[in-house]
Amino acid sequence: MENKDVNFNSRIDLEKLKEAVVNIKSELGKIIIGQNDFIDLLLVALLADGHVLIEGVPGVAKTITAKLLAKTIETGFGRIQFTPDLMPSDVLGTSVLNMKTSDFEFKKGPIFSNLVLIDEINRAPAKTQAALFEVMDERQISMDGITYKMDLPFMVLATQNPIEQEGTYALPEAQLDRFLFKIDVGYPKENEEYLILKTHQERKGIPPKNLIETIIKEAELKSYKRQIFDVLIEEKLMNYIVQIVIKTRNHPHLNLGGSPRASIAILNASKAFAAINGRDFVIPEDIKKVIKPVLRHRLILTPEREMEGMTTDKVIEMIIQSVEVPR
Repeated sequence: MENKDVNFNSRIDLEKLKEAVVNIKSELGKIIIGQNDFIDLLLVALLADGHVLIEGVPGVAKTITAKLLAKTIETGFGRIQFTPDLMPSDVLGTSVLNMKTSDFEFKKGPIFSNLVLIDEINRAPAKTQAALFEVMDERQISMDGITYKMDLPFMVLATQNPIEQEGTYALPEAQLDRFLFKIDVGYPKENEEYLILKTHQERKGIPPKNLIETIIKEAELKSYKRQIFDVLIEEKLMNYIVQIVIKTRNHPHLNLGGSPRASIAILNASKAFAAINGRDFVIPEDIKKVIKPVLRHRLILTPEREMEGMTTDKVIEMIIQSVEVPR
């Protein structure tokens, strides 16, 4: 068995990928304190070619973490502040008349970047949110009968505040399903908050982004993403994913369960999780790490359970406990 592992580990050289992940975490650790799971999931989503919805109260480093992650990668970064009066053309772009040629030319909107941070995505009305469907799913937009491809890599990081609901619009299920993860960002622990103050004091007013170095180039990121496809997952582990997702579809506490897209998301994310840990094969713990962030925004509780204070995370945990882990 030991010899098999040796051969297995040498099948894909993940040392550079793992080293890059360690260096990115080190850079972010200069500013971001105690958000290790958050950063891991962002890196997994980046490698798995997925978008991320980040939920948390104001001031828990949602936006700054996304901005600093972008700084560690030599690629384009864009930011869009969603507001109630934002129109689809403000995001995607619009055709404008060129007075010299008398022809209409497409002026690209801010969505045309590589890593795009959308702040307070639930502030914009449904029409503007719907404008993101095609670009998030197919990495392209269609305008006036012409298709415009996005430059790759392309990743949307969207934030929302779970507390303040006035002036917000609930994201439709079809859009939520386009996000690989929904990450809940909580308050730091007491010792972590002390370190936040300490590092803030020691910076002496230097902007955080000035302290962050670029770690990987765009070509390297594309190479690392291709390596994820070669990470192995045994049939019994794929069956484990299937059993969990199917149980969400007939669970008495849920009105809506996970779709096959959720199963694929768990598969891809678990492979990326294995890779950032230097393994070219998936283990059950990789799957367990990604199940909640993949499923929590895709499930809908029954009204009775919602009134009782039940959460999708609790239901997911119940399902995980009810499915035997393959060994």
